[in-house]
Amino acid sequence: MFFIIDLIARLISIYSWALIIYILMSWFPNARGTRIGQLLARICEPYLEPFRRFIPPLGMIDLSPLVALFVLRFATVGLYNLPRLFM
Repeated sequence: MFFIIDLIARLISIYSWALIIYILMSWFPNARGTRIGQLLARICEPYLEPFRRFIPPLGMIDLSPLVALFVLRFATVGLYNLPRLFM
């Protein structure tokens, strides 16, 4: 069971890094128009969409990706604490 939990946690970690890279690409002009930017958009935007609906931007600052990253982090912590519930 720990193997599956560790695998899922690693996939969440990789996805978190993809989100961070996608977020940082917004700082550079035309970076999201590249192939990598378009690939990351297809991967990250479906996850970020619900957060953007509920969290309005503050001026030019969009806090929804930060909240999305926190949710992934809490999911990872909860995943590692899952075996304790069954012991």
